Amino acid sequence: MARRSRGLNFRKKKRELNIPLLREIAVWILEIAIAVALAGVCVYFVGVRTTVVGQSMSEQLQDGDQVLINRFIYKVKKPKIGDVIVFLPNGNEKSHYYIKRVVAAGGDTIQIIDGVIYVNEVPLDKDYFSAAIADPGVAAEKIRLAADECFVIGDNPGGSEDSRFANIGNVKSEYIIGKAWFKILPFSDAGFVE
Repeated sequence: MARRSRGLNFRKKKRELNIPLLREIAVWILEIAIAVALAGVCVYFVGVRTTVVGQSMSEQLQDGDQVLINRFIYKVKKPKIGDVIVFLPNGNEKSHYYIKRVVAAGGDTIQIIDGVIYVNEVPLDKDYFSAAIADPGVAAEKIRLAADECFVIGDNPGGSEDSRFANIGNVKSEYIIGKAWFKILPFSDAGFVE
């Protein structure tokens, strides 16, 4: 005969762990952590944005346009002629970001004669500029760049404060924030920065 228990039973039953459920929860947590980490890396390296100040890069970039900065690219390679870089002039943290085009890079010589840019004594064969370069500034004399320097000029040289002027000068690599790579605003003119 089976024995009947009398009264209330306060003993707790041991619960069994549901291993498949715990494994699934752990996989979800890991996937979410990886997604958040990847998103953070993407935003830090290629999702930083800045606003264009002034008309120094017009026709391509206008005052108030917003561009994304690729902060990773110059950690693996050096800026080259034609790149549009974002930098702090003389490393001044209180200044807004400057956006200009590289016309000479580390080790090059540069000189501007009669509105023509000579890099390593050869005329620059690209026509980036919307107008002739009327003021050569310090580049009226030949300049040799150090290995970690760039010489930059805005695409609108008549309205650009750039390496031709002593207050900006050659841009050291440590002051370069990254490469301007995509214009996001205004939406009607969004696209890659060339």
